[in-house]
Amino acid sequence: MFRSAAAAGAGVIALIAPVPAFGHPAPTPTARVWITTPDGSQLLADKGTVAFGGPTTTVPTVVVDPGRGFQSMTGFGASITDSSAAVLYGLDQQARDAAMSSLFKADGIDFLRQPIGASDFTDEPPYTYDDVPAGQTDYGLRHFSVAHDRSQILPLLRQAERLNPHLTVMATPWSPPAWMKTGDSTIGGRLIDKPEIYRAYAAYLVKFVQAYRAEGVPIDLLSVQNEPQNVTPSIPGTDMGSVQEAKVIEQLGPMLRAAGLHTRILGYDHNWTEHPGDVGNTPPDETADINHYPQNLLASPAAKWISGTAYHCYSGDPSAMTALHNQFPAKDIYFTECSGSQSGDPANTFSDTLKWHARNLIIGNTRNWAKSVVNWNIALDPAGGPHTNGCTGCTGVLTVAPDGTVTRNAEYYTLGHVARFLQPGARRVASTSFGTTGWNGQVMDVAFVNPDGSTVLVAHNENDNPQTFAVREGDRAFTYTLPGGALATFVWKGRFATPRPVDPAGWTATADPAPATGDVPANAADDDASTRFSTGTGQQPGQYLQVDLGRVRSVGDVVFDTGVSTGDYPRGYAVTVSTDGKHWTTAVGHGVGSGQFTTADLHGRWVRYVRITLTTAAPDNWWSVADVRAYNN
Repeated sequence: MFRSAAAAGAGVIALIAPVPAFGHPAPTPTARVWITTPDGSQLLADKGTVAFGGPTTTVPTVVVDPGRGFQSMTGFGASITDSSAAVLYGLDQQARDAAMSSLFKADGIDFLRQPIGASDFTDEPPYTYDDVPAGQTDYGLRHFSVAHDRSQILPLLRQAERLNPHLTVMATPWSPPAWMKTGDSTIGGRLIDKPEIYRAYAAYLVKFVQAYRAEGVPIDLLSVQNEPQNVTPSIPGTDMGSVQEAKVIEQLGPMLRAAGLHTRILGYDHNWTEHPGDVGNTPPDETADINHYPQNLLASPAAKWISGTAYHCYSGDPSAMTALHNQFPAKDIYFTECSGSQSGDPANTFSDTLKWHARNLIIGNTRNWAKSVVNWNIALDPAGGPHTNGCTGCTGVLTVAPDGTVTRNAEYYTLGHVARFLQPGARRVASTSFGTTGWNGQVMDVAFVNPDGSTVLVAHNENDNPQTFAVREGDRAFTYTLPGGALATFVWKGRFATPRPVDPAGWTATADPAPATGDVPANAADDDASTRFSTGTGQQPGQYLQVDLGRVRSVGDVVFDTGVSTGDYPRGYAVTVSTDGKHWTTAVGHGVGSGQFTTADLHGRWVRYVRITLTTAAPDNWWSVADVRAYNN
């Protein structure tokens, strides 16, 4: 039986009715709300609906712009490791079926990242699919077999596919067969640097994909080494620099194509930034890879075969993925591993995991171009096992006790806040967000639009106290109070009158006064409402902010958004525009600000530079701009 209360159903309902017959007023549009709180008193609880009203609000307001789209989403999930399979098979058939249905049907999990051979989460000695006695080789792969997986792992994968036909399966090896490596061991060492070894390893991976397909489990995505910069593992692992990984992929890509397989290759599969411990152990011939591994790989000839890059959470922060996207915008980004962990006080584990995963995984990853969010083990026992070395405090999406009790952990709910509501093909869209992955106590969010037109906004209150905020799309907005630390999903159907946003890529800003550090002018044009430009002093006539839109373009409205500093609006201002930065035209002669948004209507003028200049003294009020947005009418 499940210890926690069952979460609400995930049906996305139509929230705006068709145009009514004459004489009947149109219904008020609403958003439906689901909430999980850190104390566990509300677990994906259906809180009913909240009504949209007019666009004017008095609290910090998140702006959703469906007209700006980013990455399409692939899925959310975890891994059925050997350990996960073992604890799930410790349940009787009925309880196991209930647990699997809870994961893949009720919670909507639709992504699995599967180890190719043993990881650290196994209840037996390390193994691969082509093990031979020490000192022997098997270049023909005559001993290759996935028979090990037929008793537990493959049946669970097939069951997951039946429960969620939209399931994406990725596969990742922790180690090649020992005979391919220096040291003749699955733990540590490198691939032997010989062409025949690279060919044999690529062929081994192709045979795995073929074998799993024959067992009814298609492999959609494949990486060639888990955490390749962990050069001194105590678990199955391999030191594989970007040069060696490129050599494997240059063999693997053509082999997959020749075999008629459509499995896509992901590179790297390691942390946002290299862990300091790994940096310290870097071999002399791999120093160029330090915090540059994905870039080196995508700059190599192997890049033609690489679909995207995979990341883990154990060092750095999600912004590394945006940095890579900006360098290689044609390549996808996936987030493929992060384990929950026990808190110092186990009583705080649910709360701590909910908050950290909400900020960094569910919202932080997706706001930084990740197409997937994947936890580590889908199920573990109460001791965080079974496992061999490796993590001693890891938690799973579920905990399965020896007596058959199944507990849904915080990971179940964080995944559910997206997986239950995003449809296949959902796309992230623009939304202002005030919180940060590192924690600043504000409300953090991410927005998506489903293929059926519904909008999904996931929001997290980073503060321990309740916070009231608003959500605005076009000419409509609603206000909601989130409990302290809560994670919420809002869903609404229909589009409101929304002008077309202008992509801010490449914008820059200058100002006077211009702080050299902290609240610098560039923050106003960085497409990030959690940062801001601020005068840091009272408002005086002549203070200005100037934004360079990168090129001459036709612009309707320009919005200067204070973000959470809603009192820092301009008491009096003028707006001038220019195509060359030398000759200026007045667009707004005498404006008076009021609240978070100061909007200048440029009436479709062709402009490149927009300057807002203060005209009224307000010595007790700073002037701040967190975000500048432009729209075409």
